[in-house]
Amino acid sequence: MPGDFYQILGVSRDASDKDISSAYRKLARQYHPDVNGGDRDAEARFKEVNAAHDVLGDPDKRAAYNRWGDQWEHAEQLEEMQRQRGGMGGFGGFGFGGGQPFGGQHGGQGNIQFDFGEQFGDAADLGDLFGNLFGGRSGGPGTMPRQPARGRDIEHDITVSLREAFHGTTRTLQRGAAGSRLEVTIPPGVGDGQRIKFTGKGEDAHGGQDGDLFITVHVDDDPVFERRGDDLHVPVDVSLTTAALGGEVAVRSLSGSGRLALRIPAGTQNGRVFRLAGQGMPRFKRDGRGDILAEVRLRMPDPLTPEQTVLFRQLRDLEDGPE
Repeated sequence: MPGDFYQILGVSRDASDKDISSAYRKLARQYHPDVNGGDRDAEARFKEVNAAHDVLGDPDKRAAYNRWGDQWEHAEQLEEMQRQRGGMGGFGGFGFGGGQPFGGQHGGQGNIQFDFGEQFGDAADLGDLFGNLFGGRSGGPGTMPRQPARGRDIEHDITVSLREAFHGTTRTLQRGAAGSRLEVTIPPGVGDGQRIKFTGKGEDAHGGQDGDLFITVHVDDDPVFERRGDDLHVPVDVSLTTAALGGEVAVRSLSGSGRLALRIPAGTQNGRVFRLAGQGMPRFKRDGRGDILAEVRLRMPDPLTPEQTVLFRQLRDLEDGPE
């Protein structure tokens, strides 16, 4: 039986999505095979962390796990059995035990049992019941035949630039000793450390269910833009005269022509930040985009021309006032 996913990530059961993501990223980097030089314990821990995040990082899977525990993958069948409970007296004509299904608020963890009453005397183990229901055991009356082995899941890491993360990109992966190649698409808006699942793209099961491919994406830092969630922070050079008198400046962007026009009001101070709504990173697998945050950096003429030197002296005299 796998460990409790919340314990694996070291978070509480009421942890926020942000807390879960933060814990996952920390542990994934700690136990990543590239960091631990082939340490098998670290590799096993890395797989546990990824498995836990695959469930708790998905709202639907997390809800199923919170309710059904280790049997969360069978949530639809379990809920159907529960719906039939009133009309049919439970599965196979026998009722469930009282109380919350599968352990109540603890999400089904532990050695959970059904109470089948006098017909069976002691309670029946949940693992035996689901082994028969879902083909995990064979040989007994009414059991389902054992299913073909499932293909192994494959983990892969790729690194993309911020520009590629903005527009989306593709990568061609080399697979196995046979040298087969697979092209995968990375959607726009992907974040650093984000793990993407490609169903059925893992190991070929040769008649069974193919494994899944999990790609962890690393986004390189950009020399111009600083990413803050879905927003992009970018410096913009503004001359002293434009800051004082007002004017228009160009702001760098990752979309379109790569430049956006920004109106600077008169009297703009160094460090002021202007928000260009909807010009930031695409939201991963959602509509809309973040914003660009353009920070003013006043730029001195370098070097000063003789005429500029005269004008700056005149300005200084005006600021100092009469002696």
